Amino acid sequence: MNGSLDMIRGPEQHPSRFADYFVICGLDQDSGLEPDRFFGDSLQSTPLDRAYKGTVLGHYPDSVPWNHFDKHAVCMLCLPSGLRFRTQKHSIEPSFHSFVLTKEDGHRTYGFSLLFYEECRNKKICHAMQTLQSMHITELSSGQNGTPPIPRRGQDGHNTRSLPRHFKLSAHSPGAALGYYDYTKDKLLVTKSISLLCQQPYLHAARTFLTNLYKCVPRHPGPGLSLESYVYNLLYNVPIPLPGKSLKFFVPNDEPAKVPLELVIHQPTLPEELPMLDYPLKDVFSWLGVDCVIQLFTCLLLENQVLLRSADFQKLMVVSECITALLFPFSWQHVYVPILPASLHHFLDAPVPFVMGLHAQSEGGNLKIASEANLCYVDIDKQSIQLPEELPVFPHRLQFITEIRDLLNKFKVPHPDKTDNMAINYFNGDIMTSSLTLPGSGFHHPRRKHSLHDVLDWDRPDPEPHSETLQRIVDIVKRTGVNLGDIDSVDKTTKEKILTAQEEYHDTLIFNNALREIFLNRFVQIFSSYEHFVIQPSQDKEEWLCNRDSMHVFDKATFLSDQPAQHLPFLSRFLESQMFASLVDNKVLAAWSELDPNIRVFDQRISQLKQKVGEGIVRSPCYEACQAITATQKLLEQRLNNVELEAVPPTEILPHRAAYFRSFPLLDGVALNKEPTQSSRRGQKQWKYKMKMIEASGKLQTPQESQSPRPQTKFSTDMSPALIAQANWTFVEKLLKDCKSKTKRMLVEKMGSEAVALGHGGEFLSDVEENTLVASLCDLLERVWSHGLQNKQGKSALWSHLTTYQELDECNDATKSIDPNFLTPDIVEKSSNKFFGFPDLLVSSIKSSNIFEIASYLKENFNDLSNLALETEVSPTRGRERHKSSGERKSVGPEHLRPLPDSLIFDIRNVQAMTDIKTHIGYARAWVRLALEKKLLSRHLKTLLSDTALVRSQYKRSAFLRCEEEKEQFLYHLLTLNAVDYFCFTNNYPTTKLPYRVVIFPSRKASAATTTANSWVAISGTLCETNPVSIPKGALEFVFHHRNLGVLSTLRIGHDNTGLSPKWMVEHIVVRNEVTGHTFKFPCGRWLGKGIDDGSTERLLVGALVPKSIDNEELVESCSTPPRCRSPSIPRRITLTHIELQHMLGEAVNAIVKFHYRREPQDGSLTALLCGESGLVPSLEQTFLFGFKSQRLFGKNLYVWDYFVRVKENFEISLLEEMDEYSQRLSRDRRALTENNQRFNILRSYCHLIDQINTCSQALGKDGKFQLFICLGAREHLLHRMLSPMSEARSTVDMYEEISFLRSPQLLTFLIQILEPLDEFHIVLEKSLTQGISSIC
Repeated sequence: MNGSLDMIRGPEQHPSRFADYFVICGLDQDSGLEPDRFFGDSLQSTPLDRAYKGTVLGHYPDSVPWNHFDKHAVCMLCLPSGLRFRTQKHSIEPSFHSFVLTKEDGHRTYGFSLLFYEECRNKKICHAMQTLQSMHITELSSGQNGTPPIPRRGQDGHNTRSLPRHFKLSAHSPGAALGYYDYTKDKLLVTKSISLLCQQPYLHAARTFLTNLYKCVPRHPGPGLSLESYVYNLLYNVPIPLPGKSLKFFVPNDEPAKVPLELVIHQPTLPEELPMLDYPLKDVFSWLGVDCVIQLFTCLLLENQVLLRSADFQKLMVVSECITALLFPFSWQHVYVPILPASLHHFLDAPVPFVMGLHAQSEGGNLKIASEANLCYVDIDKQSIQLPEELPVFPHRLQFITEIRDLLNKFKVPHPDKTDNMAINYFNGDIMTSSLTLPGSGFHHPRRKHSLHDVLDWDRPDPEPHSETLQRIVDIVKRTGVNLGDIDSVDKTTKEKILTAQEEYHDTLIFNNALREIFLNRFVQIFSSYEHFVIQPSQDKEEWLCNRDSMHVFDKATFLSDQPAQHLPFLSRFLESQMFASLVDNKVLAAWSELDPNIRVFDQRISQLKQKVGEGIVRSPCYEACQAITATQKLLEQRLNNVELEAVPPTEILPHRAAYFRSFPLLDGVALNKEPTQSSRRGQKQWKYKMKMIEASGKLQTPQESQSPRPQTKFSTDMSPALIAQANWTFVEKLLKDCKSKTKRMLVEKMGSEAVALGHGGEFLSDVEENTLVASLCDLLERVWSHGLQNKQGKSALWSHLTTYQELDECNDATKSIDPNFLTPDIVEKSSNKFFGFPDLLVSSIKSSNIFEIASYLKENFNDLSNLALETEVSPTRGRERHKSSGERKSVGPEHLRPLPDSLIFDIRNVQAMTDIKTHIGYARAWVRLALEKKLLSRHLKTLLSDTALVRSQYKRSAFLRCEEEKEQFLYHLLTLNAVDYFCFTNNYPTTKLPYRVVIFPSRKASAATTTANSWVAISGTLCETNPVSIPKGALEFVFHHRNLGVLSTLRIGHDNTGLSPKWMVEHIVVRNEVTGHTFKFPCGRWLGKGIDDGSTERLLVGALVPKSIDNEELVESCSTPPRCRSPSIPRRITLTHIELQHMLGEAVNAIVKFHYRREPQDGSLTALLCGESGLVPSLEQTFLFGFKSQRLFGKNLYVWDYFVRVKENFEISLLEEMDEYSQRLSRDRRALTENNQRFNILRSYCHLIDQINTCSQALGKDGKFQLFICLGAREHLLHRMLSPMSEARSTVDMYEEISFLRSPQLLTFLIQILEPLDEFHIVLEKSLTQGISSIC
């Protein structure tokens, strides 16, 4: 290699060496002992148990230009526990661990360290240790330090003669004797480390090299190469293989006299294979189990803080490297410290995502975590995990785990059993809170060693356990006299084949490849269509990078709208992660530079998937197993078995070397800093290795010969027009067939059980969601509009057609303004008499600054803006100016409700106003969902295709859209979707801001039609709810904008009872979504105001969707008269019999039970079943009014709530009386005590609930409070329990006749039994119902 480089190379430019540095760390005998203060209060432990500062004794070469050597960081990670001293009494087996150094630019350097003990022969160090020992014993003996020494883990009880006679060991732990050193009797041993720093993590090769190099330290004169020769060869003569190649090189053998050992390393080919991973995934699953790994994997994807803990540094590194490798094609973007040194423990307080590894000897209980609610804590040794709060489930988690378990069983990888009952534990301030312990293998205790140089037994395998069952069988057979000549062969077959180290390494690589392909396949299936939602930039690179923070690069709303609902909690959070943003950014940057290698692999896998299943954006919702393992495994095995490169074997570089060493020596720095003299002049590829192309034919393949011999099919001019027409006709028929099958599938899925009854079958409807079917329909429409296209414009052919139609429509309509951004120069020139599309009248008004004329013009011509969301951004297709409708709109009063436009242009503009959609594909899918929900899809498409001139200009004659008969059938199939109701637009765009029109229908009586009070409404839906929205003074109709509420369920209306005439009679309220056209009717029929009706100034109304078959005139007419069912109803003369009431109540309870047993309760809401017409509240109200003695007392109305309040007063008296009885029975009857306890709790809960309602809902009237009580009573499971005590109350006799439900034993029993099934369900109430009253359970 060249002796000098012209310039400092970055990480990408460094020579492809296997290793950059060989490092020796240990005790600097000249500087003496210096305690390491970062390892806690060392005075509490014996001197042997304390940590001391180590140093880098030597590193070779001194420096390389592309990788600066950081002494402090390297020593801290090579000796992560600091310098440790031991004696010959301890277990002193060498240990290996790896680590990673991360630079400021994110580049990683991998380190591999072998830690061992060697004898300290420096008398000053030994005397210093003896002095520290004596001081410590003196402190213990004199009582100055009352804390006995803490024995290390794994130490057994062992007495010793190393202690002074006057020190009594009985006062301390028997195992504490190992912690003491006697200079006259013990050998003092100290840690030392030999390490490699590499650019690539070749774990197996580095561990083998360091282990054998340590074993080859010549301790007796004999043959063999010097240590410097092996290190020099590895540093200068072993390169990293080229992509797709494997390399053979030589490392020391386990004995100095043996010939060097051959090792093979390889480099995968991108993008056909995954990047290299040398760390064993088998170990991770053996240590943690599948369930724990998947939970940890999910936490990493959502960028939670991850803290690993183990007593083995190598376990920390293996788990960290493997779990981050499984994120591919994504990469961890945050803090990554697999081994956290004690000096950096304060990093755990950082409020950022991190992956950190903590050694088990650290004081975990004293660590401070910034946000424990966001922390995933994994104890590797205990096989336990504690998860952050509200962790969503990874998509198809159970099927994913099953596929992984099958692979583990195939490779015979031991892993913990199923942990389906795994409980998730949260933090309570202590990092070691109780957690689930997964079943696993027992703890392995290392064997004790008494000699440093007894290393021959270090890697000797443990004796295999003898099979007791087989031995019993053999004894039985012998007693029968059968010949046992073949027993030995039988015993051999029962044992597994013992693999060599190289074979085991190959098996690890094959398993790693298979498992990583399974994980990558999950991302490929989930994000197979991600490219369609990437927003390509319209600026240059510099401008894009400057404005990156304010730009949208991925259409998240549209992507999520196509996903199954059960996956949305995970995906919506993952799309906000930094790793996903980084992948999309790299995809966008590929427009100016080379595509990132990880994305190249990912895109190729997606391309392979689409070759198998087609180009559809929506994937099947069913789980699909990985199919790519076989192909990539074949490439890997071929590369490992056919080694193509061979490095130069090591040769002796020291003419005179020492005969033997008593410890690992410092190496010859002069020899190891001299680079090879034989080098070419080509820069960085300066390697002395010979090329061996191993081929069966014996010759080098040319690029032409290595290509696939399969001929490529292509269309040529030789094909006849008839064949081309036939192929095209086949495609047209397939599109039509797909349309028919998809529309039928959507209808059958919506009809549910009715479809099964009609003979359509139901077995194929499982696990298919409406959202997925609608997204699949969007895919089909894109395929139809892409067929036979003359020139493709944008990613969505459908949206291009729609916007072109919109432009032509606006150009042809002389009454509409023209946006020059959509026009050709000729049209712009013709329209030059207008100022940016505005009429001359407005321009002249602006020039003359006549503000009244401007306002008048805007009011007359632009008053239709309420139908569009106003907070918009510039979309890819629309210009900077918004097109306004010129149609005049008169003020809408309660006498009429103007219908919404149902034109194609109106819906296109509404979609263009959606600010959370950023791509053409997103606009097209939103438009399809909107049209399908409004039952206008077939009609809109027919209108779009009616412009034959536009269709002919954009499509070839053979296109599907120009086949008249097929096009008509296609539109007919889409028309059938109008038979069912969809909310595919409303439910899939929760962040879109939409306009809502509120129309209030008051009483026709002049005195009750208006109010002087400040009134408001608050509306709730399936997605969210509004804050109180003020009603303009004197207005009966207004429009407000709010984030998508979903399907509306309740409306709360009220006022502050101010002014001269605040009383207000409201018959109905109508709320319409001005984009989807969904209209909801909220019946009221009650007064709002104090001193009238039940005194309520606030009412909760339950809404119902108005069918589209009812036109606006019918709706206005029905809303102008008092409602048939008032909400809540006023007391009136009861005409129903007790049998009719029983039937009515049974139907209400049955509806609630059915609601909770439905797998996906989408039809209606629980609020409607509780408070709506024929719901539980009105049914119970009628029940309680049955047999009411008098509804008027001294001219004042009596309400059911009055009865409830009187019962509460009776209960309070009973509670006081029963307190005395309770204390008297305490010692007599235990059973009676239990019954009294239950009754006492019921009465107390009833009284507490009444008090809460009276306190928290001052604005509610008596009927409103009754409604609230029933809803809360159902939630608290109190309804059926309170009836018996109520029937015994004194007020019941006073206020009810004997025929009532509360006084008739038969009717009371019925009432209790009919309400009891509600106790089985966890009833969740809308926020609008509870008035902020929390649960009392």
